[in-house]
Amino acid sequence: MDELIDLPTVATELGTRFQKAGHQLFLVGGAVRDAVLHRAGNELDFATDARPQQVIAVLQGWAEARYLVGIRFGTVGARKRGHLLEITTFREEIYAEDSRNPEVTFAKDVETDLARRDFTINAMAVRLPDGEFVDPHRGLFDLAHKRLRTPLEPEVAFTDDPLRMLRAARFVSTLGMQPDPEVVDAMRALRERLRIVSAERVRDELTKLLHGEHVDRALELVVDTGLADVFLPELPALRLEQDPVHQHKDVLRHTLAVVKRTPPDEDPTLRLAALLHDVGKPVTKRITSEGVQFHHHEVEGARMAEDRLRALRYPERVVQDVRTLVEMHLRFHTYRLGWTDGALRRYVRDAGPLLDKLNQLTRADCTTQNPRKAKMLSDLQDDLEQRIARLAEEENLAAIKPPLNGHEVMEHLGIRPGPMVGEALEYLLEMRMDRGPISKEEALRLLDEWWEQRRGEQ
Repeated sequence: MDELIDLPTVATELGTRFQKAGHQLFLVGGAVRDAVLHRAGNELDFATDARPQQVIAVLQGWAEARYLVGIRFGTVGARKRGHLLEITTFREEIYAEDSRNPEVTFAKDVETDLARRDFTINAMAVRLPDGEFVDPHRGLFDLAHKRLRTPLEPEVAFTDDPLRMLRAARFVSTLGMQPDPEVVDAMRALRERLRIVSAERVRDELTKLLHGEHVDRALELVVDTGLADVFLPELPALRLEQDPVHQHKDVLRHTLAVVKRTPPDEDPTLRLAALLHDVGKPVTKRITSEGVQFHHHEVEGARMAEDRLRALRYPERVVQDVRTLVEMHLRFHTYRLGWTDGALRRYVRDAGPLLDKLNQLTRADCTTQNPRKAKMLSDLQDDLEQRIARLAEEENLAAIKPPLNGHEVMEHLGIRPGPMVGEALEYLLEMRMDRGPISKEEALRLLDEWWEQRRGEQ
């Protein structure tokens, strides 16, 4: 195990301090799992027989900072040489039937603590400072074989903390794990328990799930077990009934493929947009003589995406960015009809800082199995991006504004502040979009023409 796990110096130092104080200390959970996988980061979790006040005393004079926000759950945080440390008294976590937060009781030993953890791959520990490996539930074996099991019966584990059912899907996504059939059965049987978990915790787990390489498998699991019905019902709703005459592609399968084709990022915006880009299809589905149609599903989908992300307590920036991406994801498909430079400018303006993400979403949305059609769409996307790049070299597309400001409009027309000034600026902006850069003299001439027309209409 010395060859498998390279213990950070900070961990062994801390173990020595606890030992001298007469306490046990173990590196536990994901920190051990990630160390075995050589993914060690700067966040380390520890378990101890010391109570929080005793932990504070051990850290005194050693930690660079201490954090007490989790002390009522038995956790004391600390920072040391770039590492974030969480030291938690041996404990058990159990949800009451109607509780949205776990009730914590302290345990007597590390074996009890490990038994109440979520999965065997997180129920491994290293005793500090001597480095003894503790693995009572064969988590190392399961990690090597990508097998996802719970230390106790899955019904017990998921009743203790229902969020663990969604966490199982996260480990499918991020680690490529395969849940045991008993785990899947328990997820299906206890899925309604997820309703007692706070939206914020569900949101955080979903965000982590979306980062994984096997995200499509994970999302399929949450749909098949019924978990998605609880926190993301728009996803299983994409399993549209196939019409035997007017065939159309399976929207759910398409969506999972689109999510997988988008690059993972610490910012969940792009994959959330991929996940929700077609959620408007079920409510807009119409069967016509021309086939199955989903007119304006992007508009309805944008509204639905906004509502769902708000319910999951995503930050407002993420909510609005996903809404914009969903609303705009179909616009590219009119490019084949021929876009003017003005249309290109409007596309860039409307996408704003989301332009790159929008282009990535558009590319990922092409899941056709027809090689000729796929190449045609890819070539169109290449051409669009090249035209935008060329236009951006000639003018600052990100800072397009009317060629005159409000004061200049009022001074030239001799009018006071009011709605008419806004209309004039909007007209001049549209002219700028259509024609490109406009000199001040040309802008004043265009303003005069518009003013004469407006006065004539009055």
